[in-house]
Amino acid sequence: MTFPSTNPFAPAASTAATASDAGRAPLILVTGAARRVGAEIARNLHAAGVRVALHYRRSADEAEALAEALNALRPDSAFTVRGDLARFGAAEEIAAQVLDRGDGLDGLVNNASSFFPTPVGSIDRAAWDELVGSNLMGPLFLSQALAPALRASGGAIVNIVDIHAERPLTGYTVYNVAKGGLATLTRALAIDLAPEVRVNGVAPGPIDWPEDDQFPAAERERIIAHTLLKRAGSPADIARTVRFLILDAPYVTGQIIAVDGGRSVHL
Repeated sequence: MTFPSTNPFAPAASTAATASDAGRAPLILVTGAARRVGAEIARNLHAAGVRVALHYRRSADEAEALAEALNALRPDSAFTVRGDLARFGAAEEIAAQVLDRGDGLDGLVNNASSFFPTPVGSIDRAAWDELVGSNLMGPLFLSQALAPALRASGGAIVNIVDIHAERPLTGYTVYNVAKGGLATLTRALAIDLAPEVRVNGVAPGPIDWPEDDQFPAAERERIIAHTLLKRAGSPADIARTVRFLILDAPYVTGQIIAVDGGRSVHL
């Protein structure tokens, strides 16, 4: 496993090596890690030898079960933190839960997200607060709170964006706005946190459908048919890309990689 420092003035030693010399594996915080894509990201990073902080909002049982399973594979390699990133001030509380353990931080994956339609004419304050809070405000303030620790470790941030940040999805105005802001935030943080911290994004396509009926079967088939690869992706596709950007891309920053089967090429 490699986890290179992105500070060009630092010795040519990886963060992983530095952490190992200090008697600990690198620590990565994954938000929204209890279920679905977030859980797969956490499992994939854990398999690379890092420790994971598993953030959740409501899915306490799932988060604790995942932490227990990961700790059974490697003792003291996972723990949970709770917080509602859509609430102002929660990001700092989550950051404190991680940093108060005294282990520093080597990476942050801003994965937690809310997703539901907001057709123009129906948008209200509650929808705005939830969608912008979880998809943009939370990642911004969590990155800010953790920036000193990430600078100290020469760490990395990966934001889970969306192809609809660039090509809006009909009827999802507020979600589109929030993810568009997250895409811009990714590039802005890459500038502001350089050279010590790399910041990149991943923009998923048809990967893990919502668990409600937002996308009926016919609509899912239409979306998949519009990809160049003519198939849906899997959470593992996202997790592998996140792992690459966190652990194996020391000269990549300010980029957003579409993992969408080629859908965005002709969307």
